[in-house]
This record gives sequence, structure tokens and C-alpha cells, in this order.
Amino acid sequence: MATIGADWIVTENEIIARPSLPLVRRLEAVGFRAWPASTVQYDGSWQIRLTAGHPSNRLNSIVPLDPFDCRDAELRLDKATRKFEAYGRPAVLRQTPLAPPELVDIVKARAWTHFDETMVMTCDLLNAVFPDTLDHLPTHDVGRFVDANLTIEDVSSKLKPALAEVIASIKPPSGLFMIEDPSTGPVATVLCVQDNDLAGIMSLSVVRHRRRQGIGLEILTSALRWARMRGARMAWLQVKIANAGAIELYRRLGFIEAYHYSYWRKAQG
Repeated sequence: MATIGADWIVTENEIIARPSLPLVRRLEAVGFRAWPASTVQYDGSWQIRLTAGHPSNRLNSIVPLDPFDCRDAELRLDKATRKFEAYGRPAVLRQTPLAPPELVDIVKARAWTHFDETMVMTCDLLNAVFPDTLDHLPTHDVGRFVDANLTIEDVSSKLKPALAEVIASIKPPSGLFMIEDPSTGPVATVLCVQDNDLAGIMSLSVVRHRRRQGIGLEILTSALRWARMRGARMAWLQVKIANAGAIELYRRLGFIEAYHYSYWRKAQG
């Protein structure tokens, strides 16, 4: 039997940090602004995010923002699902600590598929000590940055218009960082979105043959320094739990776990 306190969940065998719901709400809000969907509709506190031109789950998902908002959950889920079907894609639910447990039980009972468990991490920029690496300045050329990111990620260039539109729609100040090799082309990219005192790290990519050579550390450090000089006090990012190498890199820079989220996708057929 767990005993729940203000900051911890205490079980018979272990003490586990419990996510801070105010922090989760704030990071979710800045995350929406840092990666804006084309259309956003609300059903109570549920946010329905849809972007026809880009397949990203962050841009195409049902995101509940109040763990107690579960009234008529089945009917509301059906209504949201029809919106996704109108876009020609299966409904996706984003499960964060703000998702009502009753809603999660419903998608489980309907045999939705669970996937992409992700960790959200934060870093205290005021007290962070960064390694002495080569510094890079951000570019203002969105098209060049998108080309570099798609090349590194080995993603079809057909996504360029949609990705460029997403980046161009970001309202807070953004830094587009990239490292290029004159002989081989782009080797690393990262997008840093500064939203008042918070800095979001997005689209950190390193070309496969240059990984574990310090390139990721170099470009990430440049972005964090840039954000701190502009007044950011905390950085945040999202990383898949399976990406142990990236998590190790982030921990080296002082990032710690804030909370997890994952997705549920409606079964096809």
C-alpha cells in the first residue's frame, strides 16, 4: 500500500519521486508553444492537436490536461477519434501525469497500442557548469536548418514544407544551431526555443557516423549557453526512454528527470 506525500510516493520497498503537477502543467504548456500544431481544439481540458502535413505524435494527439476531467470520457474520446479519422489517421492519446486514469483504462479496454515512452528532463541553467567546447552561433536560415535536420535524420525531403511551417510558427525566440563538415555536409542540429525563463531543446540530431565523438555535447552546450545568456533559468527536453546514449549525455550536463509520458494509438481495422 503506497503512502502519498507532497513530493514522494513511499512503498514498502522503495521511495519514488512523484512528478510535480504544477511543473508538468508548465512544461506541457511551453512544449505546445515550442512545437505548435496547425489546429488546436479543446473539449473541456482535453486538447486535440492536429497537423495534416506532419506525422509527429506531438503534433497529432489528444492531450488531457486535468487528471480529474473524466466526465463522459467514452463519448468525448469517440468524438475526438472522429476528428482524427477525418484527417485519415488513427487517434492517438498522449498520457502524461495529467491524464485521467479512467481515460487510460478506457483505451486499454479498447486494445489501443501503447508506445514511445518518453522522459522529460530539466536542467538548472543558473548553476550548470558546461564543458569547454567550441561555441556555435545560431542561424536564421530556416530552410537550410530543415534541410540539414532531414538529412541527418535520414527523413524524406517531402517533409520539408511541413517541418519548415512548424518551425516558422514558433512564437518564442528560437535559436537554430547546426554544425557542418565542409567535405561531408551537415553533422549535427539542435533547435532551442526560449520561452521567458525556460529554454526547450528540440530536434537534437547527430549524423550516425559522427556519434559518440563529442559533437552532440558541443552543439547542445552552445544552445544552452545561448539560452542562458538571454535570461533562461531552466532548460527542458524530451527523450525516449530507450535512448540510453542521449540520456547519459543529458545527465552529464546536469539534466534530471521531471516526468514520463507515452502514447496510445487506436487499433486499426
